[in-house]
Amino acid sequence: MSPKILWKSLLVTPAILGTAIFASSSAIASEEINTDVTSVSSLEQIADYANEGSVDSMGQVTSITQLSDVQPTDWAYQALSSLIDRYGCIAGYPDGTFRGNQAMTRYEFAAGLNACLEGFARTVTGGDLTTLEQLLQQFEAELATLRGRVDALEARTAQLEANQFSTTTKLNGNAIFSTAAVFDSDEVFDDQVTFGYRTEMNFDSSFTGDDRLRVRLRARDVQDFDADPVGFSYGGSSDGDVFLDDLFYDFPLTSSIDVRIGANSLGVDDFVASTISPLDSSTSGSLSNFGFPSQYSIATVGNAGAGLIVQLTDNISLDLGYTADDAASPEEGSGLFNGPYSAIGQLTFLSGSFDAALTYIRTYNTLGFGVPAYNANNFGFQGNFRLNDTIEIGGGVAYSDVDSIGVDGDAEVWSYQGTLAFNDLGGSGNMLGVLAGVVPYSRDNFTGVIGAPDRSINTSFLAEVFYRLQVNDRISVTPSVIYIDDPDNNGGLDSSLIGAIRTTFSF
Repeated sequence: MSPKILWKSLLVTPAILGTAIFASSSAIASEEINTDVTSVSSLEQIADYANEGSVDSMGQVTSITQLSDVQPTDWAYQALSSLIDRYGCIAGYPDGTFRGNQAMTRYEFAAGLNACLEGFARTVTGGDLTTLEQLLQQFEAELATLRGRVDALEARTAQLEANQFSTTTKLNGNAIFSTAAVFDSDEVFDDQVTFGYRTEMNFDSSFTGDDRLRVRLRARDVQDFDADPVGFSYGGSSDGDVFLDDLFYDFPLTSSIDVRIGANSLGVDDFVASTISPLDSSTSGSLSNFGFPSQYSIATVGNAGAGLIVQLTDNISLDLGYTADDAASPEEGSGLFNGPYSAIGQLTFLSGSFDAALTYIRTYNTLGFGVPAYNANNFGFQGNFRLNDTIEIGGGVAYSDVDSIGVDGDAEVWSYQGTLAFNDLGGSGNMLGVLAGVVPYSRDNFTGVIGAPDRSINTSFLAEVFYRLQVNDRISVTPSVIYIDDPDNNGGLDSSLIGAIRTTFSF
């Protein structure tokens, strides 16, 4: 076949013609093909390519200057010039144009490919072949090594695919070792040195790429001291048994609304964008539970429910949630809407230098068997300033108005705290944290309110200093000293001084 061919959209140099052929072939394969009928126009087109001097094409181009619509500034100019000069497999239209932006048909591609292959066969010399052979010999060892690495990688990939845990689920978790001792306390307390643990495993699954189903399993045995009524942030005991902790599903309802639906272990703080405090983490924050802002814990209940975060602006969100304490029970005075519950509404502001939250929580609880106990209205404010990349200073206040049902009198509970964090102090990932404030107290006399203190004329002051040493990406060691003045809001008790070390393994 003569190399007189209309090739209107060649985009590559001869050195990478194989790439062009592959891409063009893929495009051809992607087009819809009618295999039953060959049209008259198609037959005529084939005939045109087969005939020398077709009216649809000009003679073989011997110089790129013969193509009036191809300029040196065109991005494919050098590629066309090389094909013409070296292989002579470019033709144009009778008017001397190339029309490089016009689409190419299958027939044009096939004819053009054949013409260029003929040109290659005519122009490749023995010297070129010798050079190619020398290159192959020179890089033979490297090519063999590369081939071996690819084969090994393919084998490992196949093994991983055959033995993977799940295509949708990832496992992550942590384990905490904790040792603690009371250095000084009132003589009424008889606390001993302790060594405890907590471990949890999170199974996070995604089905759309934007959602998350979390199943958390936990076991722990970290018991609090009598001299420390506030307790540890990771404290609690399951007597060595593994139990289901979190079970919830997150998904985006719209681009600005995220939804969470949970069936187990959901507290009101699980429905907010942030609790603001930089020390509120049981694995990396304060060892004292006082690092958890009190407005989320005074008189609140919960277990199963739903909530959403509505992003009002880039910095402001409205966080809403409802959680019932006994949602699975069909008994009277229980269930999703007829039993104990807490509902939260929070306005959250998050930015690079300042975070803040205004919180309201409504709680209803019973004494059991449907007997009413109390209503509570919690109000809270929490703020945190980032003075620079290292120093953060913040704090908050919590107030709870508890209305006892069937018992005369109401109760008011107050709490204050301040926080100070020095990030990356002494090394990347390290933190020096300082926590101080008045733990929840009340001047009123009431009982049976979860998370609320007994009546007292005194206030208990708590201060903690800890230093988190990030050994590596997976291990941190955090020694801490906790001071409690007037434990249990009782001025008749001597102060407590507690030392603890938490070692966290993340995986």
